[in-house]
Parts: sequence; structure tokens; C-alpha cells
Amino acid sequence: MAKSKFVKANEKIADAVVGGYKKIEDGVVDAYKKVEDGFVDQFLTHEGETVEDAKKRLAKASRNAGK
Repeated sequence: MAKSKFVKANEKIADAVVGGYKKIEDGVVDAYKKVEDGFVDQFLTHEGETVEDAKKRLAKASRNAGK
């Protein structure tokens, strides 16, 4: 059975909305990561430590604090 014009139009609109949402979501997540990395770099790194090393150290400390 062939799909009606309304069903096809609705699917096209849904695809556009989901695609637009995904672009916005990716942009927000990327911006958050930049802010997070800047904060960690500025305030939470030790001398000579990279941002990634500081995040790993903080994650480990957080896991150990819960025990």
C-alpha cells in the first residue's frame, strides 16, 4: 500500500526537526566541553599537568571519595 502524501510530508518534517535538534545539541555539547576544559586548565591543574591528566585525577578522587 502506498503512503499518503501527508505521511510522506510528516516524515520529511520529522527528519528535518531531528536533524536540526542534533546540530544544536552537538553545538551546545562542544561549547560546554570548551568551557569545562578552560576551567579545569585555569583552576584545577597542577604544575605541568595536562587538562586530560587533571580530569583523570579528579575523576579518580571523586570515585574514591564515595567509598
